[in-house]
Amino acid sequence: MKFRPLHDRVVVKRLESDTKTKGGIIIPDTAKEKPQEGQIIAVGPGARDESGKLVALDVKAGDRVLFGKWSGTEVKIEGEDFLIMKESDIMGVIEG
Repeated sequence: MKFRPLHDRVVVKRLESDTKTKGGIIIPDTAKEKPQEGQIIAVGPGARDESGKLVALDVKAGDRVLFGKWSGTEVKIEGEDFLIMKESDIMGVIEG
């Protein structure tokens, strides 16, 4: 991908959610909620503090993260759907 986010923004690719419930019921695409879990694809260099010093981000490319339901802006880059959001919209990193 040839896209570099600026400042404290990150590019996230949504991870697909299950199409079946635990009981085996298949959920149609029209009834599915968009997943709130994704993988960081690219990160910006960081934000500047009050003195102008660059503050690096806590997340890195490859991290699996949880984000808010209405977080980010949906964009299409090279035919793929991504979200661009600020690091502050990320609720946490999934480890393990």
